Amino acid sequence: MSTTFSFIGKQIIIYCGTPIFISGICGGLLNTLVLLSLRTFRKNSCVFYLTIMSIFNIGQLFTGLFSRIMNALYDIDGTETSLFYCKFRFYFFHICTTTSLTCLCLATFDQYCSTCSRPRWQQLCNIKLAHRLVIISMIIWALHGIPLLVYFNHIQSPITKRIICASTNIIFTQYRAFFIIPGLIGYIPVTTATLFGLMAYYNVQQATYREVPLIRRELDKQLTIMVLVQVISPFYIYICASERFRRQLIYVLFTIHLNRCRRPRMITNQVIPET
Repeated sequence: MSTTFSFIGKQIIIYCGTPIFISGICGGLLNTLVLLSLRTFRKNSCVFYLTIMSIFNIGQLFTGLFSRIMNALYDIDGTETSLFYCKFRFYFFHICTTTSLTCLCLATFDQYCSTCSRPRWQQLCNIKLAHRLVIISMIIWALHGIPLLVYFNHIQSPITKRIICASTNIIFTQYRAFFIIPGLIGYIPVTTATLFGLMAYYNVQQATYREVPLIRRELDKQLTIMVLVQVISPFYIYICASERFRRQLIYVLFTIHLNRCRRPRMITNQVIPET
């Protein structure tokens, strides 16, 4: 029975995990490309949070899903053969996951402040503060993940008798199982992002009754939709939910980058007069 469940689990990872991994990597790269290519986005603090989140989502896919796919396809698990990879994989996955979710919460809070009618709250939306908050959050989660480097080791499984990578500290195992996984990467960021996202959406709806420039209103509406749907899935939800993002994607891919590739390089032959 256990062999059957193991086989079914591997088939699910192969046929469901592989498309998710490929589409997730492509979506994350396209997200980053669009958000970094347009001048409208480059100096926006909310967009900066979304860009950093997309980058860490790619790292999360590589350290989390990719290793499972390799194990299902070729029965290769680097965590069982290398103690360094055993510690590094869980540590880096922890940093990528928590930093990504932190950027999600910061993005929704930033968009709420941006759409708020109070100038004091709007002053919190600046790119310098965003840089500092991201750096601080990365340092905090890097320090918070140190027990993963300390307590994850090679142990022999009592069931399969194979060498596996697992935590050897009972207290940390319970802390990870009952607080980190359900709390820090579960209901806390989801609740925070949903709350501020809905509040930002309400502010956008009220903006029609205030004297807000049309361009600013459309940008706020677009970013609010983007941060709201982040709770579900990044790039492909952007495409479905935001018509403006679809136009911007086409503009970035075909107008900016494709024309740049097609543009012939000008080679100038200069004749330097003899002195």
